[in-house]
Amino acid sequence: MDSDSLIQFLQNGFRLSVGATAALIESLQDSQKREEILAKLNRSEFSEVAAELTKKGEITEQEAREFVDSLWHQQNQQSQQSQPNNQTSSDAPGTSATTTTDNPVASPNVQQELQELTAQVAALRAELEKLRTENHRS
Repeated sequence: MDSDSLIQFLQNGFRLSVGATAALIESLQDSQKREEILAKLNRSEFSEVAAELTKKGEITEQEAREFVDSLWHQQNQQSQQSQPNNQTSSDAPGTSATTTTDNPVASPNVQQELQELTAQVAALRAELEKLRTENHRS
């Protein structure tokens, strides 16, 4: 197994784990969704369920990246606005290029969920890295 296929395999495993975690969280939050997931598990083949969970994990990964990017962008904007501007500007006095209302601040619940998901992702990445190093040894 070459390193590219190994990385692809680990990435798919990671996405499957994220998708399964997302499905588990959905099932815990909504009893109707729980019944749908259990019914799907009973009538579907494992490969079909795994493919769906992998796709769900990929979508969740993209959404998390977009969310983190928006937070990163917001933080950069705030830090740029707080730094003194030493350049001369030809703009009219009182004009501003950007406002902080473009990117609303996340609520404490969202921040807590993000921290929990970040911790889960970090744990999964550490586990994947451990598996990767173990695989390189053998």
